[in-house]
Amino acid sequence: MIMAALARIVGAVVSLYMLLCIVRIFFSWMPSLMNTKWGSLIARFTDPYLDLFKAISLFRTQTIDFSPIVALAVLSVINNLFMTLSYAVRITLGFILSLILDAGWSAVSFLLGFFLVIAIIRIIGFVARFATLHPLWQILDGILNPLLFRINRLIYRGRAVEYLQGLITGFVAVLIVRTLGGLLVHLLTSLLMSLPF
Repeated sequence: MIMAALARIVGAVVSLYMLLCIVRIFFSWMPSLMNTKWGSLIARFTDPYLDLFKAISLFRTQTIDFSPIVALAVLSVINNLFMTLSYAVRITLGFILSLILDAGWSAVSFLLGFFLVIAIIRIIGFVARFATLHPLWQILDGILNPLLFRINRLIYRGRAVEYLQGLITGFVAVLIVRTLGGLLVHLLTSLLMSLPF
């Protein structure tokens, strides 16, 4: 009972910290907000954590820094672990294996969800004919295109398709993978949790 309450409290603190990190990331896109009292306070709390991931060159390309996404994914996994622990009746090998599977899927699901949000923003921008040469669209395309090219190469087998069709196809494919993957992981975690040992 005490462990469950403690796990809920830690999960809530991690959720709050994740929200602060998201605010900090958005503030970094608007430097005028960073120079405010709140911007400085949030940066003081979140920058040490975010800088841990920024130091890893694997998460950066020449134009895009993916380290905030990875940092948020790690917080999401930690939050998921503590929330799951808070509802555990007893801890078995099956429970531990289901936690590991669920944690891995949580990170993958977070990244797929991020891709879906970016794809929706890009589709809306493309359909509304916003300035396509704006740096924001170039950044979003830099995030989307590596995965879009792989998906479209697999589905269309090298045929040329229009950009909007490729965007929608990639969005639908990732949505299907995220939905079916979530159902499969839910089924597997239920089976693992039912193991008697």
